[in-house]
Amino acid sequence: MTKKIETLPKSRIAYVRQVGPYGFANIQAMQTLKKWTAENDLLSETSIVLEVSQDNLETTLPENCRDDACIVLSEDDQIDDFMSESELCGGNYAIYKVKHAMEDIQKAWGCIVSELSNSGYQIDDRPSFERYERKLVSNHQCEICVPIK
Repeated sequence: MTKKIETLPKSRIAYVRQVGPYGFANIQAMQTLKKWTAENDLLSETSIVLEVSQDNLETTLPENCRDDACIVLSEDDQIDDFMSESELCGGNYAIYKVKHAMEDIQKAWGCIVSELSNSGYQIDDRPSFERYERKLVSNHQCEICVPIK
């Protein structure tokens, strides 16, 4: 797992929300997003797909956890009523490159809080997310992005 600090821009996103325990249903939401992006010709070599965890498992009951499968949109991209639209806050993020496998991602999430604390960073209250870009996924990698102050 490698880490870098990056300032991310504010981004316009389209998303599918899944409410309930994190896990298999999140995969289904991501499949729904991918199908929609393909049908609307929005998935390309430069597309950025995100999985945004809206809630903290330590303070939110599993049945109330919100998870959004998202795609970053350009200003010109059009969406239909099937998708929701929002904006992802920009700012400073600690970005961890990890192997794109469920067990590796879960293991990384378990280490990140203590690693950031030991490095002198504080986690901000903006949502954390997993970032998927084709060049990473084709190498069996993804990024975990954690907002920091």
